[in-house]
Amino acid sequence: MKNTARVLRENNSDILAAWEKEVTSEVPAARMATTVSLYDHLPNIINDIADIMDRYIDMGSLLVDAGYNGILENSQNHGRHRAKTANYTVEQVILEYIIFHRCLSNYLKLKQGYNEEVSDLLKYVIETSILKSVGSFSRSIQEMQEMLVGTIAHDIRNPLAAAQLSLEMIKQDKEGKWVGKMRDAAERSVRKAISLVEGLMNGITVQAGQGMMLNFEEKNLIHDIKWVFEEAKEVYGSEIKLSCPDEVIIGVFDGAAVRRLLENLIGNAIKYGSNLHPITITVKDLRDRMSIEIHNYGNPISKEKQEHIFEFLGRENIDDGTINSWGMGLTLAQIVAEAHGGSVDLKSDEESGTTFTTILLKKFNSPGKRRTLLASETEDH
Repeated sequence: MKNTARVLRENNSDILAAWEKEVTSEVPAARMATTVSLYDHLPNIINDIADIMDRYIDMGSLLVDAGYNGILENSQNHGRHRAKTANYTVEQVILEYIIFHRCLSNYLKLKQGYNEEVSDLLKYVIETSILKSVGSFSRSIQEMQEMLVGTIAHDIRNPLAAAQLSLEMIKQDKEGKWVGKMRDAAERSVRKAISLVEGLMNGITVQAGQGMMLNFEEKNLIHDIKWVFEEAKEVYGSEIKLSCPDEVIIGVFDGAAVRRLLENLIGNAIKYGSNLHPITITVKDLRDRMSIEIHNYGNPISKEKQEHIFEFLGRENIDDGTINSWGMGLTLAQIVAEAHGGSVDLKSDEESGTTFTTILLKKFNSPGKRRTLLASETEDH
């Protein structure tokens, strides 16, 4: 099989080009992907197959071959990547591999590198790759669903707890001094919980590459920012300051989603910051966009953690004795920002503290409902 291995290595790019032509013709989701995103881990799989063929003795030796284990790992990663790419289904993932098998076989036949032994090996490897990739794809979709629903469900508890606390304070307020304020707080918290329930229902129907359903409308986002600020001051014991020179910043936003973004970032600042210094929120109007900076002092986030802090799938939980995990809140913050054409950037060091800067474009969207994407097609993998 050494001749076949040589053919695969020398013609890796040609095989992939032939596969790309066929797959973009037969797989709808593939037509929307860039070449880099489409190839994903397939070049590695071709090289691993070539390595196996160099060492191949029989099927027994295959099962303990390092290259074979590499193929299984790359297939799992491929499935996870496809789960983060919009519009893929299990059927389309399988079809990609079927076309891959067909292209490999046809090319090897053309180059006189194909025989019955090669056929049996390719069939076994590709079929196992399909099982691993589809299993990983399905688990990733389920993981997205569970994390989105779980995060929203967790967020629902906060306003309900705040509403309950307000009602209990009304009961204890015999003189009625705080009834009006506590009633308003309870109503505000219940309205927030109701809006989150809609997000919970939408999270049940997650598909590949999709996140939350957002509802964009033209509005003054300052109202939502001040709403979060006032609620945070009531809920948390830490000092929080807001710097917002402009009273009006008009654009097409999902106000509820931006509120959740800010709540998560403020919550992280409270949880991991120093209570000796205030949390500061700074809002700036930047013509066609706006920025929201949330800053806290305290232990800085290491460079290693900064590189992975916004990741969703493929991320291991962090546990160093002080921070178990940054959770999915930061991932959701990044998803919301990107849905507004922006981003969430992080700077953290011991001297200046930690700052999350959110950029939102004012006119990136038109009014209406649409789902967010979980990953960019240009994302490294």
